[in-house]
Amino acid sequence: MAGTLTISTLSDGTNSTSSTNCIQGSAKAWVNFYGISAGTIRASYNVSSVTRNGTGDYTVTFTNAFVDANYTMAGSYEGASDPGALFPYASGGSGTAPTLITTTQYRMRTTGPSDAYWISAVFHR
Repeated sequence: MAGTLTISTLSDGTNSTSSTNCIQGSAKAWVNFYGISAGTIRASYNVSSVTRNGTGDYTVTFTNAFVDANYTMAGSYEGASDPGALFPYASGGSGTAPTLITTTQYRMRTTGPSDAYWISAVFHR
């Protein structure tokens, strides 16, 4: 028998929050991966694979699709020389609109572009 459990507030006995915060504020996907090779995943949630498309260019594929492509990504990396930020991939180069961001995948690039040792990205919707 299927049913719905409705909870307005969650508590651990010390702290509490509304269930809406948990549903709307939690990361829908995150990944930590090794960027030098083929995008070997070290740890993740709702990420099925990472593909290294070229130097500093990666595609994250989600296990479960997002409801639309209007989500956000925040990330950083530790590169061969300096740490840096991740940006949405733009096929026309820097300054153009991001491309290849869908409900099932997110393509990103490093600031270099350069390959990165450790890359961390989190996705919110």
